[in-house]
Amino acid sequence: MLLLALDTATPAVTVALHDGDRLLARSDQVDARRHGELLLPAVDRVLREAGRELTEVTRLVAGVGPGPYTGLRVGLATAESFGSVLGLPVLGLCTLDGIAYATGLTTPFVVATDARRKEVYWARYADARTRLGEPAVARPAEIAGEVAGVPAAGAGALLYADTFTGARPDLPSQASAAALAALAAERLTAAGTAAAAVDAAPADAGFLPPRPLYLRRPDAKVPAGYKVVTPR
Repeated sequence: MLLLALDTATPAVTVALHDGDRLLARSDQVDARRHGELLLPAVDRVLREAGRELTEVTRLVAGVGPGPYTGLRVGLATAESFGSVLGLPVLGLCTLDGIAYATGLTTPFVVATDARRKEVYWARYADARTRLGEPAVARPAEIAGEVAGVPAAGAGALLYADTFTGARPDLPSQASAAALAALAAERLTAAGTAAAAVDAAPADAGFLPPRPLYLRRPDAKVPAGYKVVTPR
């Protein structure tokens, strides 16, 4: 097993290589405006550091968000392109699940990332491996009663610490491809490593289709009432 994981759903451009037992290499850069510029060099750097070739990868793991439109699609489009060229399955994982897994917590907590527009993407967890319900997007004030005093990880929790009063700076704040890769390896092992067992029904192993989880309409919109300048 050789997993190449990547995630661009948050300001972090993060890539990792995992052999099923241990992390071989990772790259983590935080730059909300340069996902497209940083991702492929990061993939090259991780493979070079591990002394492996892209053709040796057996599965791709991609963070599906939730996240803003442009950044999120960079990672997913890259993973799907690799998958198409190499003939490999692309396994999707919720980005919030990766942050949760990286906390290592064994008691209830929440994860929140910055959704912009003064909103957060968030989800509840029973422990680092168990999400309770589906991810959601909300204004912090709308969920204050649900998250007050609850341990919280993620940049969104730190940004709105008045609402997430249990926000912990010692917990992960950004997405981590290393955590996604380790979580994927754990789930693949639990499901059985035979390709047919996982590829035929990835949801049974806790994976998602590699499709963006937006939770709201994109920021960019076609302008209304614009003037047509081309001949009819």
